[in-house]
Amino acid sequence: LEISNLSDKDILVLRLDLTDRSSHEAATNSVLKHFGKIDVLVNNGGRSQRSLFVDTNLDVYSAIMELNYLGTISLTKYVLNHMIQRRKGKIVTVSSVMGIMGAPLASGYCASKHALQGFFNSLRTELTDYPEISIINICPGPVQSKIIQNVFTENLGKSIENSGDQSHKMPTDRCVRLTLVSMANDVKEAWISDHPYLAVCYLWQYAPTWAWWLMNRMGKRRIQNFKSGV
Repeated sequence: LEISNLSDKDILVLRLDLTDRSSHEAATNSVLKHFGKIDVLVNNGGRSQRSLFVDTNLDVYSAIMELNYLGTISLTKYVLNHMIQRRKGKIVTVSSVMGIMGAPLASGYCASKHALQGFFNSLRTELTDYPEISIINICPGPVQSKIIQNVFTENLGKSIENSGDQSHKMPTDRCVRLTLVSMANDVKEAWISDHPYLAVCYLWQYAPTWAWWLMNRMGKRRIQNFKSGV
């Protein structure tokens, strides 16, 4: 409000719990009642993971999928119904480079992001009769945020002790800018990352055997650092 020409009526903030799927229809209707339409849905809710599969309770995997995957497609379903009526809109989902590759200590997170990639790529093919409804997948690499402080661990009630240094990660404002550029140009899938993470994405896409070899070497060191508390 201080830096733009927007007024109070141009802004509506609603509390939303992605895991409370019974509330998503009412939340969508509240937005429609206030603004009359929904032009863009950005799915950006979720939690990451730092734990080895052999040490992790299966309840953690259930919670990851409930939040990252089912919560996202639930909200999408109600908003999409409105966009189909208008025959127009953008559905933008913040996936991850972990949605196109695998990595140690994040098997559940990777699974949820792979699920989102598969779902929205399939949904796009179901909307060919609605060319003005865009399905856009954003796949960031490491970005400076509080996602590490809030990761799932081996047990639902346990938090991570050391979130580590984030100075090597992409600044949040750059990731946001590149996301907006992707949205404006209706890019179906955008990999937003710095090197060497972006190079690994291309390696995983075009030379998977080399990518598996590299990830095995990098993964071994990553697991050693994790066990050492680094």
